[in-house]
Amino acid sequence: MRILFIGDIVGSPGREMVEEYLPQLKEKYSPDCTIINGENAASGRGITEKIYRQLESAGGEVFTLGNHTWDNREIFQFIDQSHNMVRPANYPKGAPGKGMQIISAGSSEIAIINALGRTFMNPVDDPFPVVKKLVEEAKRHTPFIFVDFHAEATSEKQAMGWFLDGKASAVVGTHTHVQTSDNRILPGGTAYLSDVGMTGPYDAILGMEKEAVLKRFTTGLPSRFEVPKTGRAILSGCLIDLDRKSGKAVSIERILINEDHPFVSN
Repeated sequence: MRILFIGDIVGSPGREMVEEYLPQLKEKYSPDCTIINGENAASGRGITEKIYRQLESAGGEVFTLGNHTWDNREIFQFIDQSHNMVRPANYPKGAPGKGMQIISAGSSEIAIINALGRTFMNPVDDPFPVVKKLVEEAKRHTPFIFVDFHAEATSEKQAMGWFLDGKASAVVGTHTHVQTSDNRILPGGTAYLSDVGMTGPYDAILGMEKEAVLKRFTTGLPSRFEVPKTGRAILSGCLIDLDRKSGKAVSIERILINEDHPFVSN
């Protein structure tokens, strides 16, 4: 089983990178399942149905979210009907959508789970027991289990990786928008990466116009953060291979495409 995961899509530059490079990545790697985190896809805040369909047409098969899930209210109109969209599972009971989806992937099925961290984040339910329960449920259907842990603190992400080692096939972090270089296979067979990174503006700060962010830091005054619509862009992702019998990870490789790391098709 091969999984291609593309990190946080930020605004139109991120969507354009997906449209340009995702077909090429799929041709090069032939993944069984392509997952995209789309929680920043609509101008950096949430996702709309039009953008969701756009990313789906570009080759996305499953879409995870994060702390900006509800920022664009249009999501309430389509999330319950979207069989391939996964919002954080540890939102309080009664939230629309699902925290886990099990979909067909080649001749097998794969479970995709999304959860939010709590350190330096808005209050949500404890992700550890919530994810544990979902992993146990998923095991009854498939050995292939992918977890997108959307969290700020590296320590909390590492804790989730060790917590699920030998239980989930992969635990990959999102949210901080900076790709980390700690991809590894944990002793129990779980692929781990603290943060897959973002897909969007390259000459920006976490995908936002750098001038506004610099003003906030240098003056302490409020400033509105916007996604730059022009300029160089970046795509961040990872490729994970799983053993087809056990579901344990065989390899995890980082993907980075920008002007300094051009895409090589062969």
